[in-house]
Amino acid sequence: MKTTVDIPDEALSELMQLTKADTKRAAIVQAVEDFNRRRRMAELAKHAGTFKDFMSPDDLKRLRQDQRNHDRH
Repeated sequence: MKTTVDIPDEALSELMQLTKADTKRAAIVQAVEDFNRRRRMAELAKHAGTFKDFMSPDDLKRLRQDQRNHDRH
């Protein structure tokens, strides 16, 4: 999508340095994708620990230990 946006020069220069992008477009695309990914992760994090059918970290640790013991025999 083609869009015209007035971005302050200092902010865009810093963005290009931080993203190590060669072009303004690449820096902006990377920033938008990063923002979207972080928002999706924040939404997922709200559900952490709320799924009854998922095993707990302790259950997973026991399962892995059982598998290691089984593989040794």
